[in-house]
Amino acid sequence: MLLAALIFLGVLLLLASILLVSDNLLNIEAQKEGIDTNINNVGVFPRMSELFGKRNAPMLKNATFHSLKKGFDIKLQGEATGPVQEIQVNRYAVKPTDFRGIAPIPKVEVEVGDEVKAGDVLFYDKKSPDIKYVSPVSGEVVEIRRGAKRSISHVIVLADKEQSYKQFNPPGQEASSEELIEFLIGTGVWPHINQRPFDIVPDPKVVPENIFISSFNTAPMAVNTNLMVEGNGTFFQKGLDTLCKLTSGKVYLGLDGRKTKTPHPVFANAENVEKHYFDGKHPSGNVGVQIHHTNPIKKNTSVWTLDVETVIALGKLMEKGIYDFRRMVALTGTQFKENHIYNSFEGSSIVELTEGKLIHDKSSTRLVSGNILSGKHISVDDFMSKGHNQLTSIKEGDYNELFGWLLPIKPRPSLSKTFPSFLMGNYKFEADTNTHGERRAFVVTGQYEKVLPMDILPQHLMKSIMVGDIERMEGLGINELTEEDVALCEFTCTSKMPLQKILREGLDMMREQA
Repeated sequence: MLLAALIFLGVLLLLASILLVSDNLLNIEAQKEGIDTNINNVGVFPRMSELFGKRNAPMLKNATFHSLKKGFDIKLQGEATGPVQEIQVNRYAVKPTDFRGIAPIPKVEVEVGDEVKAGDVLFYDKKSPDIKYVSPVSGEVVEIRRGAKRSISHVIVLADKEQSYKQFNPPGQEASSEELIEFLIGTGVWPHINQRPFDIVPDPKVVPENIFISSFNTAPMAVNTNLMVEGNGTFFQKGLDTLCKLTSGKVYLGLDGRKTKTPHPVFANAENVEKHYFDGKHPSGNVGVQIHHTNPIKKNTSVWTLDVETVIALGKLMEKGIYDFRRMVALTGTQFKENHIYNSFEGSSIVELTEGKLIHDKSSTRLVSGNILSGKHISVDDFMSKGHNQLTSIKEGDYNELFGWLLPIKPRPSLSKTFPSFLMGNYKFEADTNTHGERRAFVVTGQYEKVLPMDILPQHLMKSIMVGDIERMEGLGINELTEEDVALCEFTCTSKMPLQKILREGLDMMREQA
């Protein structure tokens, strides 16, 4: 009997080994054929999520559901909610520095005093003269501001009270992708499309493998994107239909699958796209995270990403033949007297947005164009950066906290269980710029992996960037990341490392080698 048991056990182990090897080989072959094994199970064994995991709810018909376990929601005071209000802003600017990859001194087509319509050309890149950068509003060019080495930093337009638009002639439904591209690069929407990897203005000669759009935002105090498509459903769908003609693959739409949230019907009922629902904490709303879990960027390929308002602007251009690039701007953070959302245009003046609305003087307040994690520190005489819907105000953290690490008296958001904040549930904290410590040795802590829901080792990647190891950087997945994806890692970093800056240096190195 002992001999029979040993033979049975040996046969069982042999069969298990054969099945495991077969499972691995099937997955390897599937990846060679371009099948995403994160989505499609091609192995021998069923996954645990297939047997016991969440099932797609009835609302997820014809869509895929992703439950992300990693991440962290930073709950802060100062969130702006609807209804959306109107605001009088007179000056708008287009900043060449917002468009990565163009020459620092583009060819400016206008002079101070010129009258322009919304959609008229302001400047173009000398390396790619066909791609036009246009005015978001009609009015008078009042300033061409220069930066270091005479580079162009701003082209500023004083807006008319009544807007007038340059009229374009959109190609018909039967237009080829080449005709559509030729039309888009001359009308101003093209530079607002983002090409990954590297986050650059798309190369018209490169066909994107896929196009990705996230229909929700999980960043702290982010604007509810449902407000953006209210009354713009036709234009949003028209934009999606146009994008379908510009890719050799698919258009993917990421939808909010969190239990307490409901996507707008415009998003849920969108046509000609592949829909994926995402449930999880921040950064589940980041388009980079969604790309990783739907159809990751492969070697020597490019994809496009667009935000919701860019898709709407594209739809308006194709439907009405005008460049109408409106942006909602939310005044978020605790340093505003009231937190409201306003209708405006791309590139609004900061001083006009904040006039009479700040609680404290400007010296004790930090203004951030964008969200508090990945936005840009901006001065009051500047203008909103491209693609940003938030103007965040927080206190300057110019104080020392005695034994702050030992006696954490002041409530603060933290992943560490040594702070009582994890017991506070939905309590919203007041943020400031204090780092609560200084930069330290860059040691392996495992903190980054807890908040980045991607199959990437961010700490190893950062170290490979710092030593300039191009081959290792690529192998560790740098092409799948952008600054907003590692912003939460930077927040959790005990060593206080500027991870977003390091990542951008690495991406620039990779782009130089491409």
